[in-house]
Amino acid sequence: MTDMQTLNGTAASSFAFGTMQFGGTADSTASAEMFDACVKAGINHFDTAYIYTDGASEKILGKLAQDTRDDLIIATKVAYDGNGDPAKLQADFDVSRERLGMECVDILYLHMHVGDNLAASIEWLANQQQQGNLRYIGLSNFAAWQVMDAIAHAKENGTRIDIMQPMYNLVKRQAEVEILPMCMAQGITCAPYSPLGGGLLTGKYSENSEGRLNSDPRYNERYSLSFMHETAAALAKHAAARAIHPATLAAAWVAHHPAAPVPLLSARSVAQLKPSLDALGYRMDDAEYKEISALSPTPPPATDRWEERA
Repeated sequence: MTDMQTLNGTAASSFAFGTMQFGGTADSTASAEMFDACVKAGINHFDTAYIYTDGASEKILGKLAQDTRDDLIIATKVAYDGNGDPAKLQADFDVSRERLGMECVDILYLHMHVGDNLAASIEWLANQQQQGNLRYIGLSNFAAWQVMDAIAHAKENGTRIDIMQPMYNLVKRQAEVEILPMCMAQGITCAPYSPLGGGLLTGKYSENSEGRLNSDPRYNERYSLSFMHETAAALAKHAAARAIHPATLAAAWVAHHPAAPVPLLSARSVAQLKPSLDALGYRMDDAEYKEISALSPTPPPATDRWEERA
């Protein structure tokens, strides 16, 4: 895996925090409280994007990170619209840096695949890296074959792909087929988002609680399959028997994969965040990992020779 470090040489934390809620469902006070709770728990890796909350996320994170900038890894993203035109990437990146109050970000992701502009986008990222405007190059929401294509373009430009962000949780396990093995083989850090499945794996929806699954049509559709809700109920039962919050187990399960993923935690408040932060100190053994893995379908291998799976 890429040995990412803060500016003062400290290794990146084993969990990260995604600030998509900053300036949206989390106001500036709640955002500051969560930022402080993360730092206190040992998290030094914070993630945002040009598109998040119309820029409020980057502005709030930039202010919160200002006094301890050298101790943190700050990531942002461009190209959510799939537009890889270097001029557009540059314009959006300039806005992101202005919002953050940072000349250099530690990680810059392409938020989505950019089609035929991939080669030009990677060349642009390499140039920004050479100019000292970013330290590590990342890709988000890419398929494994698309990452390998980007790796080839990066090599042509004298650089590499350091980190990627797929969706990954107990009910969204497609990353196990090719993405996570590819990261291990290529030495790419994997920082998966949605380890709690949009809140589904916290068990709160069994109590008819409000959240993104019933307020955001995208999340409602994403987690609409019956097996997903059955898995969430089974995880809640497993957690209750051990007097542990389901969110703690969901996040710890993601982190336990052999690829050593860096789960991106997120929340609207410190109270909501606490069970996820507890995962930093939870030591899941291989037996429990297998038991929890059995609560949801394991995807077939890439060759689809499922009968030969070990």
